[in-house]
Amino acid sequence: QVQLVESGGGSVQPGGSLRLSCVASGFTFSSTRMNWYRQALGKERELVATISSTGRSTNYADSVKGRFTISRDNAKNTVYLQMNSLKPEDTAVYYCNCYYRSDAYWGQGTQVTVSS
Repeated sequence: QVQLVESGGGSVQPGGSLRLSCVASGFTFSSTRMNWYRQALGKERELVATISSTGRSTNYADSVKGRFTISRDNAKNTVYLQMNSLKPEDTAVYYCNCYYRSDAYWGQGTQVTVSS
């Protein structure tokens, strides 16, 4: 069965950095586009970044462009989200996501808190 397990969240001061990881299993990772979403308290879940199956194509929400970088290691079935220059408005639960055989799959989420 499809499993996505995130790690790497935590608390950081504004301007700091964090690296999120998502280990995938149960499907052909190397053939699947992967996404990172986030959901802040009281707000809708939003797409933060997406990466193609080969890693050659990436896209970002305007709010994180130039600060966040999505990448993947198909040999390790892992997708990453490097987050730099973090701001308080980046505070949210971050979710790894993929669509496989028409179904959406989500990780359990990892909390990122940016506060002084």
